[in-house]
Amino acid sequence: MSILEESVVGFYDGLADDYHLIFADWHHTVSWQGEVLSSFIHSKLASLGKEGASLLDCSCGIGTQAIGLAAHGFQVTGTDLSPAAIERAAKEAQAFGVEISFGVADFRTLAKDVSGVYDVVLSADNAIPHLLTDEDLYLAVNNLYAKVKPGGLLLLTIRDYNELAEEKPKATEPRIFDNGKRIVFQVWDWADDAKTYQTNHFVIQETNGQWITKHNQTRYRALLREELTPILSRAGFTDIEWSMPSESGYYQPIVTARKKA
Repeated sequence: MSILEESVVGFYDGLADDYHLIFADWHHTVSWQGEVLSSFIHSKLASLGKEGASLLDCSCGIGTQAIGLAAHGFQVTGTDLSPAAIERAAKEAQAFGVEISFGVADFRTLAKDVSGVYDVVLSADNAIPHLLTDEDLYLAVNNLYAKVKPGGLLLLTIRDYNELAEEKPKATEPRIFDNGKRIVFQVWDWADDAKTYQTNHFVIQETNGQWITKHNQTRYRALLREELTPILSRAGFTDIEWSMPSESGYYQPIVTARKKA
């Protein structure tokens, strides 16, 4: 396992039990993301039927997007680099009453690790920027391409790094939940060239009069739109389009691309 994999697996394994605490109401988030992403996918791929379209969520985590989309009729397969996240995702899918096939897989080896091809291949919530080099990014995009059916759709969501790389914020705004008993925020340590940054993720929670702090860290690439677009094109994708939150209704910029039929 590479240093990159150890960092990312450790980050998400460490977060798996507490990932829901990032949100005011994770169950509501699952429902909301399923509704928004389902509507957006159908707007981009009108040929999809309302029921039964196949979808690979290749950074599914504990199931935030996968479960919501399964509830909207997609036939979902979910993979992730984190075994702990996949273990929890399987339990959560059962609790939500949806059927999803889960497995552990790396972006860069999807072609051999995951069978079949899909109407939609999805990676949401800023997972792709864990790939820090052009080489790893291109390898991953080639593997994503291999999993999209001819005529199918790739959908990725990432932070707006075109804005963030200029501002280089030191931290996210603390979010305060449970009447002040839970605080969630991140501290960002930027590299001198602003091309990457280390995220220190904190969940601080008061339980029975005691404050418990949980900290996990990982590194991201501040991936610009003009860097990702040509890599998608080079891999063979066409009709590459960026949709900002004001257009899509989703909370991050979305890039979509198609595989020729």
